[in-house]
Amino acid sequence: MAWRLSPTDWKAGKGVGNRRLLRRLVHRGGVPGILGYLGREPVAWCAMAPRRVYSFLHRSRVLRPVDDHEVWSISCLYVSKEHRRRGISRQILRAAVAYAGKRGAAIVEGYPTVPFAAKTPDPFLWTGTVSAFRKAGFVEVARRSKSRPIMRCPCDGERETRRSRVRRAGAPAPS
Repeated sequence: MAWRLSPTDWKAGKGVGNRRLLRRLVHRGGVPGILGYLGREPVAWCAMAPRRVYSFLHRSRVLRPVDDHEVWSISCLYVSKEHRRRGISRQILRAAVAYAGKRGAAIVEGYPTVPFAAKTPDPFLWTGTVSAFRKAGFVEVARRSKSRPIMRCPCDGERETRRSRVRRAGAPAPS
């Protein structure tokens, strides 16, 4: 809920209040993200929605829009500790792109963290890592901060389309 609310509202609802808002969103038919399962066990979460839903992105200078394309944004990526380093992040990112595509999205955008320490504590990687996004087919399109690239993946999954529609901001179109 941190990306959906103003900082004041998020802090005021921290904990129970924000969980209640998320529950209300779901009960009203909203889909704040997708879950990943191994068998019957939920092991992963990917929060995503059209970019316009996330008020945090409206306020961010680092993550301001790259262009005027309508995109869906991934705001949170979580894999349970005992299931990490097994490729689950890559799988749920691919599933998120497919889910968004079925709902009319053309491009999904993510904002992974670039770790600078040899071992970055897991709580600081809640938006995912560059390597997971890259393995899922995302490419970096902008970087206004050394620790927070903007990465995109087209929903159609075609490699040629990916090269032409998702490229580094400011790069000339392929001829």
